[in-house]
This record gives sequence, C-alpha cells and structure tokens, in this order.
Amino acid sequence: MLEIRHIVKTFEGNRVLDDLSLEIRQGEIFTLLGASGCGKTTLLRILAGLETPDQGRLYFQGEPWVDIATHTCVPPQKRGVGLVFQSYAVWPHLNVFDNVAYPLRNQKLSRAQIHDKVLSILQSVGLTGYEQRATHQLSGGQQQRVAMARALVADPALLLLDEPFSNLDIGLRKQLRQELKTLQKRLGLTVVLVTHDQEDAFALSDRIAVLKAGRVEQIGSAEEIHDRPATTFVQGFVGRGTQLRGRLTGSGDRARIARGVVQLAEPLSYPLDAALTLWVRPDAVSLENAESRAGSGVRGQVSHSIFAGDRYETYVDLEDGQQLMAYQLRHQLSAPGSWVNVIFPSNPHASPLASQVSS
Repeated sequence: MLEIRHIVKTFEGNRVLDDLSLEIRQGEIFTLLGASGCGKTTLLRILAGLETPDQGRLYFQGEPWVDIATHTCVPPQKRGVGLVFQSYAVWPHLNVFDNVAYPLRNQKLSRAQIHDKVLSILQSVGLTGYEQRATHQLSGGQQQRVAMARALVADPALLLLDEPFSNLDIGLRKQLRQELKTLQKRLGLTVVLVTHDQEDAFALSDRIAVLKAGRVEQIGSAEEIHDRPATTFVQGFVGRGTQLRGRLTGSGDRARIARGVVQLAEPLSYPLDAALTLWVRPDAVSLENAESRAGSGVRGQVSHSIFAGDRYETYVDLEDGQQLMAYQLRHQLSAPGSWVNVIFPSNPHASPLASQVSS
C-alpha cells in the first residue's frame, strides 16, 4: 500500500533520515519506534506532506506521492491523510462539532452531509452529546478523541499518529489504546504510529520498525523484535534485559559464565574460548535455591529486589562480579544475601564481542 524508497532528509548538515526504505501494508497498524532524534517524526511528516525529502520516492497504492528525481510532490491536502499530533491541536475557539467538521467544510459538503458525518464519527469515538461543548472544558482524553474524530471524519485511507498518548496518564493510555485498536479494526484503517513508548508499540502494532539514527534496525512483530532482536541496538532498546560476558565452550554450542555453563540457542562458528556477549531477558531465567539443585546453572547471590506490581525485579551478583536481573513472583521471592542457581529454561542468544568480529 505504502512504499518508502531510499528516503534521505538532512537538516543543517545533520542527516536525519539515511537511505530509509520500508513498506506498510493495507489495514495494519505499523509503528515507527525509536528514541528522540531517530527520525521517526520526520518520516511521518514526509508521509503527511509537511516535509519534502532531499532524495527518495514515496508511493501510495501504486501512485507516486513523492519522487525527487522527477520533481513529483503531491501536496498534503490531496493525499487524503488523517493526522493526529502529539499536542492534539484542537482549536480552542471552536466547539467540538466545529472542530470535527472543519475538514468537511473545506470539501464543500452540504450542511446535512456534514451534520450526519460529524455525529457518526463522534459516536464512534465515544463523544455523543459533546457536540456543543467548548474544547477547553474537555479532559485530555476527550481532546484526544476530538483530534481523532477530526482526523477520521473525512474517511482517510491512511491515519498518521504522532505520539498520540504521550500527554495522558497511564490508565487513560491503556483505555484509549484499546479504543483505537477496536476502531481501527472496525473501519479497516491503515495506521502509522510514531512513538518512543514500547508499551504503546507492543499493545497496538501489527508490525514495528525500530529506528536508529535515521535507519531501520529491524522490522517485525512485537514478539519477533522482543524475542529475536536482529542487532545489539535492538536487544538493548526493546524490552528489559541483562548483557552478560561469557566464553565459548563445548562444541561451540555453550557458553561459560562465572563457574557455570549455559546452553546457547544456536551454535557459533568461532574458536573455543572466544569472548561472547549474551543478552538475557529477565522473564527467560529463573532463580532456584542453591541447595535445591547444587551445581546446576550459574551460581550467584541475591543483592536486592524491587517491587514492580505483579512481580519483583530481583538482582543477583554472579560469582564473577557480573549482575543479572530476573523476575520473581511474590511467593518465589529470594531473600537478600541468599545463594541461588540461575537457570536458563530458554537458551540465550550470544554473539562474539564486536572487537573480535572486526579483527
């Protein structure tokens, strides 16, 4: 549906988008996930027509929206895109009805058509009865719904969302995420979401593109990116985890950490005793009393635990001085100072240290 090809964008000598290419499918929620400055909002503004790239091409349903080589650039008002900003950008001098009706009046629709479409979309976003309410009388969540209704009222083929939940409290974020997902499925919308928040990305997305310095590090489902990160950056940026140092042993299929040996997810074709980096998710390890299974796993001493709602984050000092974090339920909690065996039910992934690869 949406093809982005070799997009380059530079601001004051800083290359914000660096030969970026990806495809977005019809009817999916596609998320651009990354830290501030990675280029995600710039890309969204290029999709909306608010910025023009220095190089590259952009096609929507096979039609060129942007082609720098042929000087093609379809203006924003002709792209049929709905856009919701981080600040919502509702107009304080207009009531709810007039805010939502604004795009339709620009289309020169009849008063009856505008009335019916506005009431219909307000019902969809849960604002029936708020038509005459002044926007300054609305809560943050209600203003977000007004912005969403205004973006949707003209039946866009593509909905662009720029950090739409960042100004909301946690409970309201969860509620509106679910409402957006339900609305998207019912209307068959194609959505591009920009966020730095992994919880938003994981809860909403069909696919996610992780961006770093204007380039795509990995594209995949939330599960793929979390469980099988393609790069060291994705490993560190997505989810929680501990980076451990080890040495390759066995037949290249195991790693030695502290005084223990851990089976790897896949064998590595490097010399034995090569230095390794292992990335361990806290939900992929378990802690057992050291006396209950002496000699199994990697031995360590519990440093402390932090209460995290439905679980604890338990920090363990391994015998070689490294520290690992694991999740524990309340009834599993290990006391500070106790010795535990760190068990790896899911074999961790490992890679050689970067210095070894370059040499």
